[in-house]
Amino acid sequence: MRQAVSIRAPAKVNLLLRVLGPRGDGFHELETIFQAIDFSDELTVELAGDSVELEVTGADLGPITDNLAVRAAEAFRRVAGLETGVRIRLAKHIPAGAGLGGGSSDAAAVLRALQHLTGEVVGAQALSTIGAELGSDVPFFLCGSPLALARGRGEDLAPRPPLPAAHLVVVCPPVHVATADAYAALSRSRVSTVVSTRADLDGAPTNWGSVLELAENDFESVVADRHPEVREALESLRNSGLQMVMLSGSGAACFGLARGAKEAEATAERLAAELGWRVQATRSLDEVPSISLM
Repeated sequence: MRQAVSIRAPAKVNLLLRVLGPRGDGFHELETIFQAIDFSDELTVELAGDSVELEVTGADLGPITDNLAVRAAEAFRRVAGLETGVRIRLAKHIPAGAGLGGGSSDAAAVLRALQHLTGEVVGAQALSTIGAELGSDVPFFLCGSPLALARGRGEDLAPRPPLPAAHLVVVCPPVHVATADAYAALSRSRVSTVVSTRADLDGAPTNWGSVLELAENDFESVVADRHPEVREALESLRNSGLQMVMLSGSGAACFGLARGAKEAEATAERLAAELGWRVQATRSLDEVPSISLM
């Protein structure tokens, strides 16, 4: 049994995000398209000691007991009956509270790593169940594809064949958007407006042209109204001539589709200088990051 592996935990953007209404369990019914991108945290996961330990570089993530990567390891140990401890080293690059799924991706990466290290003593369905209990975005990062349609709370997944890699620019305004606050603001805004209706996603998307026809995010206007930095990020991306400029998740990160790597890199460099914020030139992933033995 291998004792340590390294794995990248990619961020995601939402190419579509509709909030269809409240559910009986207190959550909202969603309809979304997840796309993983080449903007990642880096983890090393090792079977060692007798408890779960976490070492983080690049960010202060608060109490260790609240960290999704730690909670993922603890849940896996419980389900697998694993007596050995888990040591996690996390190099954090994806900003928290940005709608990029960084914490969820870290949790999924830990689950994938532990499944590999233990010879898959926990089956795929049980692993997905653990993921869904940790957070709505976690099952996407476990689904085996960088592109998926999702409904329910995000756990009702339909993985899709990857789209061709496309180049993106991601702007990360220096604000933290609490998901609960975003939902509350959206609910207030809908007192006199119509709730989104379900889209026909059964055969889509198959190319970036079909994505452009679908792309929208129900949170965008209310989050931009509450956070001027988000509105500035969206306007800066649109003024740069990028396509499909959107908010990701409930924010605060915003992104746009570039025509190629050179445009993405030049736009990111210019906007970083103008805004003074983190701006990342990246691309959509066309495969799931592999696990490397150490």
